[in-house]
Amino acid sequence: MRRFAGAALALTGALVLAGCSGSDADGKDSGGTPDLSVGSAYMPQPVSDMAAGFLVITNKGDAADRLTSVDSDVAASVTVHETVDGSMREVDGLDIPAGGRLVLESGGNHLMFEDLKREPKEGQKVSVELRFAESDPVTVDIPVKAATHTPKHGH
Repeated sequence: MRRFAGAALALTGALVLAGCSGSDADGKDSGGTPDLSVGSAYMPQPVSDMAAGFLVITNKGDAADRLTSVDSDVAASVTVHETVDGSMREVDGLDIPAGGRLVLESGGNHLMFEDLKREPKEGQKVSVELRFAESDPVTVDIPVKAATHTPKHGH
């Protein structure tokens, strides 16, 4: 009987330790943290009461994050759009993989500034606050470029 009790105790301990691992219910590692930075940001000078914004969010952390919303005092609303097969649609967020990047670029996923309160001009900057599922908000000053601007190195 003692051998059975010892085996049961060892099995229980192993199960408890397995339950304490860094994985959540989806099997994803929940022990890490995202480490986000933003670069390559620009807004082509708008030609209407709407504008687009482009940037790259790099995640050097060991956990994924998600861009969930954007705010700017230059527009009544800023929405996140994804482009699939040439068709864009508003989404509630975009994923930023651990050790990866979220690229917002012309012809692809992007930010839409709707009902502009003022028309940003080339040479100015537009301040935006990016909000994430896990990370603290990040404020970025996006330079306004010519309406025909194309990044030299792409995203």
